Amino acid sequence: MALLGAVEAGGTKFVLALARADGTLVERTRIDTAHPDETLPQMAAFFREAQARLGAIGAFGIASFGPIDIDPASPGYGTFTTTPKPGWSGARFQDALAEFAVPMRVDTDVNGAALGEYLAGAGQGCSTLAYTTVGTGIGTGVVKHGQPVTGFSHYESGHIRPRRDAALDPFEGCCPYHGDCLEGLACGPAIIDRWGHDLSEASPEQVALIAGYIADLAASLVLLHMPDRLVFGGGVMKAPGLMDSLRAQTRAKLGGYIPAYDEDLSTRIVEPGLGDDAGITGAIELARQALSEG
Repeated sequence: MALLGAVEAGGTKFVLALARADGTLVERTRIDTAHPDETLPQMAAFFREAQARLGAIGAFGIASFGPIDIDPASPGYGTFTTTPKPGWSGARFQDALAEFAVPMRVDTDVNGAALGEYLAGAGQGCSTLAYTTVGTGIGTGVVKHGQPVTGFSHYESGHIRPRRDAALDPFEGCCPYHGDCLEGLACGPAIIDRWGHDLSEASPEQVALIAGYIADLAASLVLLHMPDRLVFGGGVMKAPGLMDSLRAQTRAKLGGYIPAYDEDLSTRIVEPGLGDDAGITGAIELARQALSEG
């Protein structure tokens, strides 16, 4: 039976994997995310060499950073669009893997992680799951009944505009597009720009400030999608005390309006069950879907 090729394409690294149809990993590696003229040929070379040793690849699943075109009906499907990562705008996964001539499904890294958590992690048993990563950037994927939810493109939750009290937080944000949007205020680089250290070295007041911004997103996700569970991952979320503060502030912001979120939120707002493997698990599932759809 044909193998599944999976790619979790992040801003700092690509995780590449081959899996059997049941999801069992056969081989896995990682490469640095450099210029696409360097990274994409390395990606193709890994799959080319692995296919020669292990057997034919039947489909690819790609869970990638963006912004990226994820509309299968679009002529630009799989193409990076307005990404701020130098050199990547216009790069396209289908071109990089054209030699394999197999079906491919492309989605965002957070949609892939959400799908992985839904299937095998903290989202098991949920009808609707929202997965948010808070790290170098901020993004959210929503999965409903096993399928990522999108509009004409993927969601951009990192660019919502939370309330900022300029007296409490004079930092004006670091987003090149919006300044003090959520990503501009609460992503890892924003935290370092503001205080000169990451959140693991922050005071309780600093942790609470960042948790408040993320809680604006959490409350919005509850109101917009009514998810059974919110999963928050990424490097920033590993800071001591952040998850507890996020739960408390999300509950407070909702003000008792949603009864399911007006209680102890330790089972509603949770850490990833798959740790750092959520994205590649979702990419394998995307490849399985591509294979079944032909």
